[in-house]
Amino acid sequence: MTSTAPAPVTSEAERIIGAARTRVDAVLDEFLSTKAAQAPDECLPPVVAAVREYVGGGKRLRPVFSHCGWLAAGGEPDAPPVARIGAALELFHSFALIHDDIMDGSELRRGGPAMHVRLAALCQDGADPAAAGRFAVNAAILVGDLCLVWSDELLHAAGLAPARLAAARPLLDAMRTEVMAGQYLDLERPGERDWLSRAWRTIGLKTAGYTVERPLQLGAALAGGERALLRTCTAYGRPLGEAFQLRDDLLGVLGDPARTGKPALDDLREGKATVLMALTWQRASAAERGTLRALHGDPGLDESGAEVLRGIVRSTGADTAVERLVSTRIGQALAALAAAPIAGPVRRALTELAEQVGARDH
Repeated sequence: MTSTAPAPVTSEAERIIGAARTRVDAVLDEFLSTKAAQAPDECLPPVVAAVREYVGGGKRLRPVFSHCGWLAAGGEPDAPPVARIGAALELFHSFALIHDDIMDGSELRRGGPAMHVRLAALCQDGADPAAAGRFAVNAAILVGDLCLVWSDELLHAAGLAPARLAAARPLLDAMRTEVMAGQYLDLERPGERDWLSRAWRTIGLKTAGYTVERPLQLGAALAGGERALLRTCTAYGRPLGEAFQLRDDLLGVLGDPARTGKPALDDLREGKATVLMALTWQRASAAERGTLRALHGDPGLDESGAEVLRGIVRSTGADTAVERLVSTRIGQALAALAAAPIAGPVRRALTELAEQVGARDH
């Protein structure tokens, strides 16, 4: 699979996107510094340091989209609450990733060690690998929970009027429940007959809403946006979030780990029930299906076996089909944006973000 580089960002859009990321980074730095300095026990500062390093590698997509939603609703660009909202979303994202890597058995995230791998070094009984492994997984579960708690703390300390928080609360609750339901669906391999429909349900719950749609809606609602704007957030954000996950699934099987920051074998070893692999199954011959049954989901899969699976993906044209699905959904998002009464600078930023999602290679 080949990918083009992301389109150049216009200076106006770059200003919006760059400012959102910079302000969120500053809020996270201050918040985590305070948590380390005010830790109730000496065990916590090393944990906070691990969280700080972990969150440092994120793309900040969710904070950027919440920032755009805030601006679309007429929020002040430099208002402190919008950066705190973004930081809260980033910590929620960290919670989800930390737990996801434990469930998937993934050791690499964002080009560095997954949280449970990082925490193994803190085990007091480091001479016993089994003990260190148990400690690391259990500690990472707690650190993920801590990120979730801190996410809520940041949101409630954002300096927003109670009425604005009350308006946004149902959206936040829905986002959290959707992510958990999607993760639940992702835990088990579906039957061959409902593989594709299950994959689409998982995308809708686990990624599409919480990557783009819900962050946009949260930013808009917290700035006092009307229902019509929230509907626009859905019309733009839902297909774009689906495109993001479809691209992610392609990269998880066919991408370069040096670019993606994630292992190239994990999705195949886990037997992840993605749209890509469901389409591969539908299009495969009887012999290819036999190979898929034997290798997809084999925890001992090696690189040679993975290449066999990648060959089937390509020979069936499933990768090309998913590329078309990505393009279609990017088009749907842009069409919804074109029809929306959103100010020019925010419109351009959202346009550039959509184009980058479609073209990303990491």
